[in-house]
Amino acid sequence: MGSGRMRVHVAHHALVPESSFFSELPAGATEQRLARAVMLVSALVFLMLVPFAKTPLVQVWAFIPTYESALIVNDLMTAALLIGQFLISRSKALRVLVCGYLFSGLMAVAHMLSFPGLYADGGLIGGDKQTTAWLYMFWHSGFPLCVIAYTCWEGEMRGSAQRGLAVGIAAVAAVAAGLTLLATTEARALLPAIMAGNHYTPAMVVVVSTVWLLSLAALVMLWRRQRPSVLDQWLKVVMCAWLCDIALSAVFNGGRFDLGFYAGRVYGLLAASLVLLVLLVENGWLYARLLETAAELQRLNGADALTGIANRRAFDDVLQREWRRSQRSRAPLALLMIDVDHFKSFNDCYGHVAGDECLRQVATVLADAVKRSGEVAARYGGEEFAVLLPEVDAEAAMPMAQRICQAICLLDIAHAQSPTAARVTVSVGVACIRPVGRSDTEPRPDPVALIRLADAALYAAKLDGRNRAHMARPEARPNPEPEALVAVG
Repeated sequence: MGSGRMRVHVAHHALVPESSFFSELPAGATEQRLARAVMLVSALVFLMLVPFAKTPLVQVWAFIPTYESALIVNDLMTAALLIGQFLISRSKALRVLVCGYLFSGLMAVAHMLSFPGLYADGGLIGGDKQTTAWLYMFWHSGFPLCVIAYTCWEGEMRGSAQRGLAVGIAAVAAVAAGLTLLATTEARALLPAIMAGNHYTPAMVVVVSTVWLLSLAALVMLWRRQRPSVLDQWLKVVMCAWLCDIALSAVFNGGRFDLGFYAGRVYGLLAASLVLLVLLVENGWLYARLLETAAELQRLNGADALTGIANRRAFDDVLQREWRRSQRSRAPLALLMIDVDHFKSFNDCYGHVAGDECLRQVATVLADAVKRSGEVAARYGGEEFAVLLPEVDAEAAMPMAQRICQAICLLDIAHAQSPTAARVTVSVGVACIRPVGRSDTEPRPDPVALIRLADAALYAAKLDGRNRAHMARPEARPNPEPEALVAVG
């Protein structure tokens, strides 16, 4: 609450956003420029590496499990984040993209387990030298197909989103298992040989060209979308990296463990990490917006709809908190109860619209009067207001009440029906108490005692002619609190 002012300024997009996720948020000029810049840098690095792609390098076997493990974790984390978005948005396109990342992660597992010489001479699940290469081709053709489907499917799912997701996951698992069995069992005889030792056969040219063209088609489909989302922009970067990955590690290189082999897989890892990074940034952005919205809703819940200052509920909460703090610290606590003089006759004479405007102007004066942390001005009810002043004694509270009376007079709001003056005035009741020690047999005081004291002082101000402030005296203290409270004044 800070200074106690509770103006209602609500940005529409903060409470009712047009879109929640990057998969729905249209890509702005900044996102488009950044994505294009990343693709340009990626293409330049690719062109610089191509002439050296066949350069043999040291066989670092630890690179394979490290690269594959990171890739698997990235793909599965990306799928998990997209699942959360799908369950909320129920987007058909997102479900396909979830399936794409799950497929990529599962095929990466199979590819790693089949790699010859890594865990076993022929791979843990390997059939022969062709197994790993074919799993790589299946892997790098399945994901682009899912991206192509992502660009074609629109709308929300009908029926249960959980059931639709379960069906999609089961289908992906079945396809990944089927392709793995095709490459690792006797059925692999149906596939042409694409590896000869650590080198490629002529059949590889046809296979890898097909896989590469699928990635190119996915990139073109993303580029042709009329209203690309933020996610679409980064998927373009991913597919661009996949093109470089396939070209370096299966087209321009000579075989395993050369520069193209390593560089292509680094491209693939960076591509897998990119969307995950974007989704993690998005999660942080959404969480920040959630906190802002929650804070705004809390302010709205505690704000009076007419005047914008604190409402009765918020005032009661602050009073309870400051009361407990006052009892712990034995610091004084002051309360001003303020009533607009002859407000009913003002409404009868000028109408409710003018009456509402009068209350708003009075509230503005009160909000401007509270400046310290913990101080709060509130609309207590009808034409009655309250100002709570923690750690303020009678010597400071009474002058403040008198300044409020003067400030209301200076508003110069005409009030022809007022017998007190020709303009709107207020009466102020001031109470200031300081909790003191008490015995266990004495009744426990509560904040109502302070309100009663201020009400009694307000009543006295009205009896004394209105348009003035009156301080509660010790004799005005209500029972049963007199033994536990000291009225200051």
